[in-house]
Amino acid sequence: MKNTVKLKIKSTFAKNLRAGFPLINKEAVLNLKGNVEEGSTLELVDESGAFLGKGYFGQQNKGIGWVLSRQQQEEFDEKFFEKKFKQAIEGRKTLFNDPETTAFRVFNGEGDGIGGLTIDYFDGYYLINWYSEGIYHFKNLVVQALTNIADYKGLYEKKRFAEQGTYIEDDDFIAGERAPIPLIVKENGMNFAVYLNESAMVGIFLDQRDVRKTIRDKYSKGKNVLNTFSYTGAFSVAAAVGGATKTTSVDVANRSKSKTIEQFSINEIDYEAQDIIVEDVFNYFKYAVRKNLLFDLVILDPPSYARSKKNTFSAAKDYPDLLEKAIRITEKDGVIVASTNASNFGMDKFKGFIEKAFKQTGDKYKILEEFRLPSDFKTINNFKEGNYLKVVFIKKLT
Repeated sequence: MKNTVKLKIKSTFAKNLRAGFPLINKEAVLNLKGNVEEGSTLELVDESGAFLGKGYFGQQNKGIGWVLSRQQQEEFDEKFFEKKFKQAIEGRKTLFNDPETTAFRVFNGEGDGIGGLTIDYFDGYYLINWYSEGIYHFKNLVVQALTNIADYKGLYEKKRFAEQGTYIEDDDFIAGERAPIPLIVKENGMNFAVYLNESAMVGIFLDQRDVRKTIRDKYSKGKNVLNTFSYTGAFSVAAAVGGATKTTSVDVANRSKSKTIEQFSINEIDYEAQDIIVEDVFNYFKYAVRKNLLFDLVILDPPSYARSKKNTFSAAKDYPDLLEKAIRITEKDGVIVASTNASNFGMDKFKGFIEKAFKQTGDKYKILEEFRLPSDFKTINNFKEGNYLKVVFIKKLT
């Protein structure tokens, strides 16, 4: 076992930690000297030496580690992880018992008590996501604890802690049996193909489950739908299943076309009746304006940060301009699904972006409904950044 390192927390940060804030920021520490080993147990004290919490050292883009316990004698052993996983699985019982949904999040980092670690469930297979070398230090304990309490077909992992937060390419299989390639999972009765051992992302973003269902059930019938930054076309599938007259999926990645064709096909949708376009979304907006194309439903779910050959996009800075482009190709009385997973601003600021974009076009709008993370993506009130997803359904008024 690594040594326990005692860190003294500045008084300005100690109050938040006492209140339950789980992230340890570098600037909060008074005595961070030398090289602390990844995975070291941290004991946090205030400037007077009073105990604040225990955690681990693990550098990621958010901070240098996480508080895991408020009990000074607690050990981060197999029983500790077992208890956390039991509670998390118990909290997802409804999803485990739903035959129409076989893919969801089982453990959501600090929301379930262990920052830097998430676990997703895919029809009997568990996928562990490690976000720092520090949490990866506990791999054997985590895998054993999960094995003790969960019935699974197989275990997979994603190591997301290389320099600059990039994914480490490796064989992601850990234990049990290997999953079919692709593995077909269900979400509210829709089928999606996922690849557990292929790149950092498996083919579907589980945090948009409620949004996809809403698009399918309430906004798609008889509509001409544009899905931008479409990835593997999951929103397009939801729209087509919901009765859209046509969907257009646009993404700059070459792989998006074959992946989207696959998602349509496993849902018995004629992909040849849909448009699947490999193109920079910004270029497509220009094309749509030139051709006077208008859509009844526009889905706008860009990454927080993206770079193509000619364009760089940062949600915190560029979202109003992106939304303005979407507004211009949306029919009167049409709907825009504006979404972002940027954690560095909240819903109020996001609504400010929406207001700014509509002012720029001179159009009026009405907010129809809003979504945050689904229930399986558990969050805590003391860490607002953890509730990163913001989705707003906006009607462009006549």
